[in-house]
Amino acid sequence: MDSAIDALVEIFSWVGFAVGALVAGIALIMYLFDGTWLPARGVIEDSEHGRLVRWFDEDGGVNEAHLSHEQERELAGKDMADLFYRRGARGRMRLTQGSPAVRAVAYLAGGFIGLGLLAVVVSGVLLFTRG
Repeated sequence: MDSAIDALVEIFSWVGFAVGALVAGIALIMYLFDGTWLPARGVIEDSEHGRLVRWFDEDGGVNEAHLSHEQERELAGKDMADLFYRRGARGRMRLTQGSPAVRAVAYLAGGFIGLGLLAVVVSGVLLFTRG
């Protein structure tokens, strides 16, 4: 029975570290492809196709984007909002500087690496308790 538990803990440690490193690499690639997002202050207006937000970019150009349903819900009743726009892309904005997808993948990588660390700690505890 002890050898089965040892094997299981060893598998969890290897899988945790290997998959965690792989997913962390994917998160890094996603972060790099996400690009640079700069802060701006946007004005929210009503249009015939729903609410939209307009802002000035770093070059002084005027950008606009229609709000998604989630953004409309979050900005309900406001006439101005702090937002982030993508450098070099016209009409792309979001309300958070970091990408929620990149954040989720990074948390997943952290969870797998945490599983690997936990398995190593359990392995060490089992090693010392058995004498």
